Amino acid sequence: MDRQTVRAWVMYDWANSAFATTMMAAVLPIFYSSVAASTLQNEQLATSYWGLTQSIAMLFVAVLTPILGAVADYSGYKIRFLRMFSYLGIVASLCFVFVGNGDYVLASFLFILGTIGFTGGNSFYDALLNDLVVPEKRDYISSKGYAFGYIGGGILLVINLLLIEKYQWFGLPDKTMGTYISFASVALWWYLFSLPLFRKVKDKKTGGSHTIGQYTAIGFTRIRDTFKRIRRYPELLKYLIAYWFFNDGISTIITMATIYGTEIGLGTGHLIGALVITQFVGIPFTLLFGKIAERLGSKRSLYISLSVYVLIVLLGYFMSETWHFYALAFIVGMVQGGSQSIARSIYSRLVPQDRPAEFFGFLTVSSKFSAIVGPFVFSVVGLMTGSSRLGILALAVFFIVGIAMLMKVNLQKGAAEAAAAEV
Repeated sequence: MDRQTVRAWVMYDWANSAFATTMMAAVLPIFYSSVAASTLQNEQLATSYWGLTQSIAMLFVAVLTPILGAVADYSGYKIRFLRMFSYLGIVASLCFVFVGNGDYVLASFLFILGTIGFTGGNSFYDALLNDLVVPEKRDYISSKGYAFGYIGGGILLVINLLLIEKYQWFGLPDKTMGTYISFASVALWWYLFSLPLFRKVKDKKTGGSHTIGQYTAIGFTRIRDTFKRIRRYPELLKYLIAYWFFNDGISTIITMATIYGTEIGLGTGHLIGALVITQFVGIPFTLLFGKIAERLGSKRSLYISLSVYVLIVLLGYFMSETWHFYALAFIVGMVQGGSQSIARSIYSRLVPQDRPAEFFGFLTVSSKFSAIVGPFVFSVVGLMTGSSRLGILALAVFFIVGIAMLMKVNLQKGAAEAAAAEV
């Protein structure tokens, strides 16, 4: 295991997390509503368009990722595809400087491209974990990647918030100019810190020379085969079901937290402040969970983090004060990165070792579709009962079922099944 190469792999998480924090979570949603969609009739319409934009982006990702993952496995071009998707996200982020008042269609289009670049690229990035890191170190290195993502994304988010809220300090005329510079900074940050990985790691060509059409046909064929092939790995299938449940719970908390906080009267500053807390608390705790996994085992560390999420849901039900939201943000930061990194590491040991990109692509697409359920349950329960608190409480089911399914997974047997896969 080459340390410089692994360090370069970790730094990519530092690089692309700028898009996750600034574009997906904090700055762009506010800009979309206040600037890009300012000519719409009301804020509710802008919110609906923003939600539709995200749905379209995820649909493209869900369709494209497994196809390109299968092609990457066949051709061995993981770095080539990762670079292609990264540059797509980088250029899309930079082009937001051209979005003005009323340009919500352009903003939606650019966000769709950026999300495809960000999420699609992560499938190839995740698949490189198998190529670069020995199995016994994957828990820690995976956790380290998430931790560096928290650091990189968090640092740039703080810088960008200062550019926007304290624009006078930088000699800027207004917040809008600070926002434009923030968008450009995401592109620059993502590009510069991706270079070590692109320079250190080279593709290992595994297939013959084919045309784009032939690669596409191969990709579709392997996607079909993936659905059939999963049944050969019972432990992987059981883990996938567990993952769909608890990951849906995690993603729903991330998606609905801001809306829920707004409902109890929390201001924008507090919401963004809580997000910053979650980012930086996640740094040491993500690394800590990597060490806990090495000492106690992957499953036990994942049990711990998911059990804490059950507690988060219960506390969220009773939340009523601003400091409650900050406290929950702190607790989420303690387990969010750890649970995701350990879950990724476990999955890497259960997939066939000759098709990691294909199976990581399948994980991406299946988790995107399964993630629809959590927000739907949250909304339906809230509509039926007239209380979003009960919607929050309903999310406990996802974690409880996920833990119950995880208990049925035999990791040693699953790893043996993956190692015995036909090449």
